[in-house]
Amino acid sequence: MTAATATTPTAGPLAPVRRPGPVAGLRHTMTLAWRSLVQIKHNPMELLDLSIQPVMFVLLFTYVFGGAIAGSPGEYLLFALPGIIVQNSFFATMSTGFGLNHDLTKGVFDRLRALPIARWAPLAGRIIADTAKQAWSVALLIGVGMILGFRLGNGLLGLLGAFALLLVFSLAASWISVLVGVLVSEPDKVMIFGFTVIFPLTFTSNAFVPTETMPGWLQAWVEVNPVTVLADALRGLLVAGPVARPVVTTLIWAAAIAIVFAPLAVRGLRRRV
Repeated sequence: MTAATATTPTAGPLAPVRRPGPVAGLRHTMTLAWRSLVQIKHNPMELLDLSIQPVMFVLLFTYVFGGAIAGSPGEYLLFALPGIIVQNSFFATMSTGFGLNHDLTKGVFDRLRALPIARWAPLAGRIIADTAKQAWSVALLIGVGMILGFRLGNGLLGLLGAFALLLVFSLAASWISVLVGVLVSEPDKVMIFGFTVIFPLTFTSNAFVPTETMPGWLQAWVEVNPVTVLADALRGLLVAGPVARPVVTTLIWAAAIAIVFAPLAVRGLRRRV
């Protein structure tokens, strides 16, 4: 009598997982960007934050400080509106880190990465969606400013140039927000960081008052402050004044920020997930 021997089937080699190509990755990115934008329908307060707060800044600064600083609200609006746009853009970049941290802490980011999509699509989609929100906020500020008397000094070309420059800088600055978002444990801490850093950064610039009205020891910092450089570039593009030097300096600042913070943010995100 021969004993039957049971044979255990051996598993074949696992098929290699194909990563999505660039075209598919771009499609995934745009889908996730649309997901972030559609969420506004379910969270209207987000749109209100992008709309009401910037308009309040324009109204308060123009009519409270305008007469004291520039002699009239109209004159001050020409000077201050580009600075208000810059301040609003800096604060808006914090929403990238806030949303990313929310997705990380709630497990949404893990579920997205488990899908057969490009690994970089969730982060890229978040950044693109927040950039679109910034474009809306800037358009709203300029529209309200024109209702109050703001006039474009360089026409449509200057307006488009200001939009492009602001969005390029905002994309670079978003990496700072991403880094903060992956380092802190709660979404609210991202906003705390924003208020702690951005308020001093914007108020120690010429966004709201001319540099020459400040103490000499402060003027040295104001001149190299990236908020000052970007505000001067927007004034030159939207109203009048030097354009080439502040625009080039702004692009240098944007490149430096991206070179320093993008690798740190990506490394922190990989450790977090």
